[in-house]
Amino acid sequence: MGVRLDPADEYMHELGPEPNFNESMYINCFDPSSGVGGWFRIGNRANEGYAEMTVCLYLPDGQVGFMYKRPEISSNDAFDAGGLTWTMVTPFEELRIAYEGKVVVLDDPKQMADPKSAFKNNPFAECSVNLVFTGKGRPSMFGGEPDTPHEAPGEEFAKGHYEQLIAAHGSIRVGDREWQIQGFGLRDHSWGPRYWQAPWYYRWLTANFGDNLGFMASRVAKKDGPGSRGGFVWDHGQIHLCDDVQITTVTTGDDQYHQKVTGVISSSKSQRSWNFEGEVQTLIPLRNRRQDPEGNWLMTRISEGMTKWTITSGEHAGATGYGMSEYLDQIIDNSPVGIAE
Repeated sequence: MGVRLDPADEYMHELGPEPNFNESMYINCFDPSSGVGGWFRIGNRANEGYAEMTVCLYLPDGQVGFMYKRPEISSNDAFDAGGLTWTMVTPFEELRIAYEGKVVVLDDPKQMADPKSAFKNNPFAECSVNLVFTGKGRPSMFGGEPDTPHEAPGEEFAKGHYEQLIAAHGSIRVGDREWQIQGFGLRDHSWGPRYWQAPWYYRWLTANFGDNLGFMASRVAKKDGPGSRGGFVWDHGQIHLCDDVQITTVTTGDDQYHQKVTGVISSSKSQRSWNFEGEVQTLIPLRNRRQDPEGNWLMTRISEGMTKWTITSGEHAGATGYGMSEYLDQIIDNSPVGIAE
């Protein structure tokens, strides 16, 4: 199966006919000196008349500044909604974002499990974000658009999808506090039909240890079928395409949020493996709800953990960095379906 990725893919794609056509950009970054960072996303659902806009900032002492909106849109012409604006400067090399608006400041981010209550009972602060993200060009890109469909009807999560490790610099201000950011992260761009209920569960791990080392590990489970495992490692100027990842998770509390992740990501082509472990520093649980054709409400939980990562074997043993561990689960009988992994 061939995969296409052109500079034009860094910009907007033609709006498809599917009611749930989604085009989204996501980016995260963390400053290793201060531990401050966050992630940002816009998902255009123009055929449904709105965008999904999220700003999530991980602040000192475990606080989170958070905002989610569904601003109205009528086209798929730009990522610019709800106060969050994306500007592509040079494909594969430079991207900028800016946000002006409010965030709710959470001393206990897990309150977002009940978003209505969390927004009602916590203070808001004015927020300003200006960040520049730089990448290492086309050789550092992972993914693209396959030349043949790779998902069954009703199970689509993205027609095209690519990722890249990046560096970041700029500023984040929340209220009267401001941080200068010099850090690292990962960005993601996808387009095509999407329902958050399509995967049975997934684990998406992003880790960046500086200019020369990082990884993305992905485990996607289907309700009926083996799903997929893979990702990539960027190791001193070379991208290693990985075809397996094994993950073990330690959870905490009655809600079974992930707290510690250990695993190994492997490339049969490179004949190399990288062992890693992650400790969640701060976690915020998000959710998506949708009615099925019979009128039943389907609940999806997406637990977003700012994570400190360590390489535990090989030539990079002891290297530490930051990133995300994103755990998506369908919730059945009040329990996440992927708890065994």
